[in-house]
Amino acid sequence: MAPISTIPAGFTSRRAATEYIESELNKRIMFLDGAMGTQIQDLRLSEEDFRGERFKDHKKDLKGNNDLLVLTQPKCIYEIHRNYLLAGADFVETNTFSGTTIAQADYAAEAIVYELNKVAAEIARDACRDVLKETPDRPRFVCGAIGPTNRTCSISPSVDNPSFRNVTFDELVEAYTEQVRGLLDGGSDVLLVETIFDTLNAKAALFAIDTLFDEGIYERVPLFVSGTIVDQSGRTLSGQTGEAFITSVAHTEPLAIGLNCALGADQMRPFIQSMSNFTSSKVICYPNAGLPNTFGEYDESPETMAANVSGFAREGLVNILGGCCGTTPAHIKAIYEACKDFEPRVPGPDVRSKKLVLSGLEPLIYDDSSNFLNIGERCNVAGSRKFARHIINDQYEEALAIAREQVENGGQVIDINMDEGMLDGVAAMTKFLNLISTEPDVAKVPIMVDSSNFAVVEAGLKCVQGKCIVNSISLKEGEEDFLKKARLIKRYGAAMVVMAFDEEGQAVDRHEKFRICERSYRLLVDKVGFNPNDIIFDPNILTICTGMEEHNNYGVEFIEATHDIKTKLPGAKISGGVSNLSFSFRGKENVRQAMHSVFLYHAIKAGMDMGIVNPGFLTIYDEIPKDLLDICENALWNRDPESTDKLLEYAQTHGKDAVQKGEEEAWRSGTVTERLKHALVKGITKYVVEDTEEARLDKERYPRPLHVIEGPLMSGMSVVGDLFGAGKMFLPQVIKSARVMKKAVAHLIPFMDAERLANIELMGATEDDNIYNGTMVIATVKGDVHDIGKNIVGVVLGCNNYRVVDLGVMTPCEKIIEAAIREKADVIGLSGLITPSLDEMIHVAKELERAGMKIPLLIGGATTSKTHTAVKIAPRYQAPAIHVLDASRTVVVVSNLLDKELRDDFIAEVNEEYEEVRDDHYDSLKDRKYLSLPESRKKGLHIQWSLPENLPPKPNTVGHKVYEDIDLNQLLPYIDWNPFFQVWQLRGKYPNRGYPKLFNDATVGQEAHRLFDEAQVMLRDLINKRKIRASAIVSILPANSRGDDIVVYADESRTEEAGVYYGLRQQAEKDKESSDAYLCLSDFIAPSATGIPDYIGSIAASAGFGVDELAAKYEADNDDYSAIMVKALADRLAEALTEKLHQDMRREMWGFAPNESLDTQDLLSIKYQGIRPAPGYPSQPDHAEKTTMWKLGNITEATGIELTDSLMMHPGASVCALVFAHPKSSYFAVGKVTNEQIVDYAARKGTTVDAVETWLRPILSYDV
Repeated sequence: MAPISTIPAGFTSRRAATEYIESELNKRIMFLDGAMGTQIQDLRLSEEDFRGERFKDHKKDLKGNNDLLVLTQPKCIYEIHRNYLLAGADFVETNTFSGTTIAQADYAAEAIVYELNKVAAEIARDACRDVLKETPDRPRFVCGAIGPTNRTCSISPSVDNPSFRNVTFDELVEAYTEQVRGLLDGGSDVLLVETIFDTLNAKAALFAIDTLFDEGIYERVPLFVSGTIVDQSGRTLSGQTGEAFITSVAHTEPLAIGLNCALGADQMRPFIQSMSNFTSSKVICYPNAGLPNTFGEYDESPETMAANVSGFAREGLVNILGGCCGTTPAHIKAIYEACKDFEPRVPGPDVRSKKLVLSGLEPLIYDDSSNFLNIGERCNVAGSRKFARHIINDQYEEALAIAREQVENGGQVIDINMDEGMLDGVAAMTKFLNLISTEPDVAKVPIMVDSSNFAVVEAGLKCVQGKCIVNSISLKEGEEDFLKKARLIKRYGAAMVVMAFDEEGQAVDRHEKFRICERSYRLLVDKVGFNPNDIIFDPNILTICTGMEEHNNYGVEFIEATHDIKTKLPGAKISGGVSNLSFSFRGKENVRQAMHSVFLYHAIKAGMDMGIVNPGFLTIYDEIPKDLLDICENALWNRDPESTDKLLEYAQTHGKDAVQKGEEEAWRSGTVTERLKHALVKGITKYVVEDTEEARLDKERYPRPLHVIEGPLMSGMSVVGDLFGAGKMFLPQVIKSARVMKKAVAHLIPFMDAERLANIELMGATEDDNIYNGTMVIATVKGDVHDIGKNIVGVVLGCNNYRVVDLGVMTPCEKIIEAAIREKADVIGLSGLITPSLDEMIHVAKELERAGMKIPLLIGGATTSKTHTAVKIAPRYQAPAIHVLDASRTVVVVSNLLDKELRDDFIAEVNEEYEEVRDDHYDSLKDRKYLSLPESRKKGLHIQWSLPENLPPKPNTVGHKVYEDIDLNQLLPYIDWNPFFQVWQLRGKYPNRGYPKLFNDATVGQEAHRLFDEAQVMLRDLINKRKIRASAIVSILPANSRGDDIVVYADESRTEEAGVYYGLRQQAEKDKESSDAYLCLSDFIAPSATGIPDYIGSIAASAGFGVDELAAKYEADNDDYSAIMVKALADRLAEALTEKLHQDMRREMWGFAPNESLDTQDLLSIKYQGIRPAPGYPSQPDHAEKTTMWKLGNITEATGIELTDSLMMHPGASVCALVFAHPKSSYFAVGKVTNEQIVDYAARKGTTVDAVETWLRPILSYDV
C-alpha cells in the first residue's frame, strides 16, 4: 500500500511541495506566522464560546483550552490563519500546541485528540488554499504544531523525590504518535516540534515521528525543531546549552532548527547566533514581542520588533522568521517587509561529518586532533565493589557521589552499568539516570549506557536527554538482531560501541578483530545509514599475564587491530575497558596503574580514541619507576616469558609508597667530574679553575688537557643541553653555564699551547691537533639584518669549545662560501628572520652544491621550519641540510655531525625523517584544494557600505606627520615584554605563561625576574643617556579599493592616483566547518564604484638609531650578553612606538575613537578598532609593497629609515604597517596561492611573473 500523502494546493505531489520548500529556503528568508494565543485572547471568548453546542454538557471547564476551538469556533481559527498569511507568512502553525492526550487530560478531552489535530490541520490547509487564490505569487504551507506537553521527562515534580517522574518516555511517545497521525491525516506539510524546554520530551516526539515514517504508513514531510532558552544563561529549562540541544536532536536531520518563545529578539540574538554557527540545518527563529511587562503582556511594537529581528536577517543568521508570544499579523507584516529582501543564511558544513559529537548538558566534540577521551568507569556494578554495594543497598545518593568524583577527576563521559544478578537492571538504570539529571556537575558530560541486556540499554536511552553512547551491541546473535538494535539506537539518537564478537564468538587475534569490525561497519554504514563517526569499536582488551601462555599476546593483538581499524574504516573510533588488561593483578594497584599507563601510551599512538578508565587512577608514563616500566613494556609487547612472575614479585615487594632517596651530599664532596658537572649546570665559576686543574693533573684519566674538555667538561655541557632542550634550564642559565665552560677552557689553553709547541719541537711537526671541537661559519643571509638568534647560537657554541666565525648580517652567498673554504669550516649556519631569507637560503644551498662542497648546513631563524628545510633546501644540497629549532639544539646537532662514530647514523636518521616530512608535504598538496581566483573573490568579504554603521570614518587630519627625536620615556607603558622573554627562550607554563605571570612560574620565574631586572637597568641607561634615538612618520591618505587593490589618491579630489597597494586574496579552501570569507586587504576599503570616500593609513617607526654602534662596542668587549640585550630592548621600543602611534591615530589624527581608554594589555590584545598589518607578513606577504609606502611618505628622507635591496628595514629595530580603520577589518593570513593569482597579480603590478614568484615563493602552492 502506498504511503498516505496529502498534497498542498499548487502542487501535483507531496515530494514536489517538499522540494519547493527546500529550494526556496536556499533562495530567500521564509516567514512563519505569529502567536495564535495572542489572537485568541483578543477575541475575548467566554466559557460558552469554548464549549459550543457539542461540549455544552462537558464535565470540566473548557475555557483556556485553545486547541478545542478548531472544533467549536473553526471560523475564528481560520480567520487568524488567513490574516497571518496575508501579512506575509509562508507557513501557518496548526492550533495544536496542546494537542496531546497528556495535555488534554487537564480538560478530560483525551478522547478527541486525534480529531482535534486532524481538523486543525484541515482548517489551516483551507486557509492556505484560499489565500493562494487571492495572492497567487507563492504557495503557503501548514506546519503541524507539536508542543512540549505540560510535563517534563527530565525533571522531577517532587522536591523530596528527585528520581520520580510524572511522565515516562513511552507515555510521551504514545501521546505524540496519536497527535502526529492526526496532523498528517489532516494535511500538514511540515511537522514543527516547538517550544522545547525539555529535550527528552522532544526526543520522544521525534522518536514517534520517525517510527511512523519508518513504518511506511506516511510519506515523509520536512521537520522543523525549535527549542526554548528560558533565560540569559542560554540554557533550556532542563539545563542544556543550545549546542547540546542541537546535538541531541540532530540525528533526525531536521530541515530547520532554532529557537522560539521565552525571550525577545534582543535577548535571543547571542543564542540564535551560536546555534547558527553550530548547525548545518536551516535556522528558524520566532521570538516573543519583547519581554512581558508586569501584567504579563507584551509591549514591543511591530516596528520595534521588526527592527530587532532584521538584525538577524542582515547578519545572515536565519532562514525562517516569525513571531511567538505577543505577536500579531501586524508584527508579521512588519517583519516580512523589513526582512524579505535579505539573503538567507547559508548553512555551514555538518560538524558530525568529521567528528564524534556527544552531549550531556553541554556538547562534547571529538576528532583525531582531540586528546584521549577518558570514560569514567567507577559507576559500574561489575567493576566497582563500592558502587555495587551502594546500588544494592539502595544508597543512590552515595552512588551519585561516585559519579561526581569521576567527573571531577577528569571523566569526560560517564559509563553506567547495572548488570548484577541481584538487581532489577531496568529499574536501577532508570532511577540512577533520573538522579544524574538532577546533578548538573555530572549531567553536563555525556552518558555511556552500558549493559549486555538490551532492555536495560533502552531503559537508559529513555532517561537521557543528551546524545549518549550505547555500550554495546555485537553480531553475536546474528545480523538480523544486530541491525534491529542498531536501527533503534539510531532512532534514539545515540552513538554506539560495537564489540568484536560474531556468531562464532569473541575475536582474539588481530585479523579476526578487524574482520568482525569491518563486517559490522559495512552493515551499519550501508544498511542502517549510521554515521561512521558515531561508530566506536571495542576490539576486546583481554587480560594478559594470567599464567597461560596463549594470553600473553593479547595486548599486541589489540594494538595492531586498532591500527588496522583506524586506517581502513574511516570515521570509526576505538574504545575499550582498560582495566581488563590487568585483571589478574586485582588488589595490586601499583602494578595495575603502571600496566594501564603503559598500555594507553602505546594504544593511543596506534589510534585508540577513548577508554573506560578510572581517570583518577592512572600513573604518568614518565613517572613509572624504571624497573617497573621495563617489566610492563615487556609484558605488553610479549617480549619476556617471565613477565608474569616479575610483575608478581614487584607487586609483593613494593608498597604504594615509594622509598625516598636520601639527600645529596654537599656538591663539593663529590668527584672532580661530579663537581665540574654541578658547576656547569648551576653556572658556578668560583671553583672551576681549581677543579679543572685537578682534572688536568689526573694524567691517568686525562693524559692530555684536551681530554679534560672532551671528558668531564663536555659531559657536563651535555647535561646542560639536555636540560635546556627539555625546558628544565633556560637561556640565561645556559649562558652562565657557558661562562663556566669558557673559564675552564681558558685555563687549559696555555697548557694545550705548551703541548703543541713541545710536539713541534720534539717531532719537528708543522701541524698539531686543533684545540677546538670544530669550526662553524655562521651568517644572517643577504637581505636580512636580524641577528639576535644567530648571536645566541654563537655564544653557546663558543662556550662549548667550538670556534665560531660570525660573518654578521646581510651576508652575500659568495662571502659565505669563501669564508667556509678559508676557515676550513666543519659546519655552516644560516640564519634569517624574514620570509625572503628562505629564498636566499635555498640559493645558498644551490651554490654550495654547485661549488662541490660537502659541509653540513644548519638552518635556523624565526621563519624557518623543519618542513621548509626538508622540502625546499635539503633536496638542493647533497650534504646534510638540517633545521635547528633553537640554540640548545645547535650544540647537539653539531656534536653529532662532527663525531666520527655518531655522524653516519645521525645523518641517516635525519635523512629518513626528512623523507617522511617531504612525503607528508606532497601528500597534503595533493589533498589541498584551492578556489579559482574569481570564486575566491566572489566569496570575499562584501561589506554593505551604504549602511550607516559601515560608512568609513573620516579623518580629522589627512596627510603626513613626522616625529623626530621621540622621548622614549613615553613608550615605556606600551612595551610588550612577552617577545623579549621569547628572545631569551624563557617560556613559562600555564597559568604563568606570559609577562608578568611568568615571574610566578616555578621553573623559569626566578631567572626571568633576574633577566627583567637587568633589562630595566640597561633600558633606563639607554634612555637617560640618550644612547639610542627614535623617529617615525604617520600618514593618512585618501583611498578606495579597486578589485583586490587599494588606490591611493594625491588629494581629496580623488582625480589623481598617487600609488597603488596591490593585494593578495586567500585561495586555499577553508575547513568545511568554516563559513569565513576569503579575505584580501582591499575588502576593508570602500570600493571606488560606491562613491564613498575612504582612507588608508601607514606607520614607519624605528627605535634603532645608535643600536648597531652600541652592540659593536659590547661585542668588542666580549660582552655578547649586553649586545643581545640592547638589540632586544630596541626591538621592544620600536614595537611600543608603533603601538603608541597607532593609538594616537585612532584618538586624534584619524579620530574615530576619541574616547578610547584601553590599558596596555587591552592594546596588546587588539581590543581596539582596526588593524595594522605589515607588508611582507601574513595579510600581505609581498615585501615589495613597502616600496609604495616609502614612495608615498618619502620615508627615508623624512625619518632616516632605509630599505635594503631585499626590502628589509634598516636600522633593524624598525617597524612599518598599513593602518585600516574599518570596524570589520581583521587580521588574516593569505596562505598559499595558485599560479592563476600570481599571473593576475603580476599583470596588475606591471611586472613579470618570475619577479613576483621570487618575492612570494614561500606562499606559492606550486613548485618553481
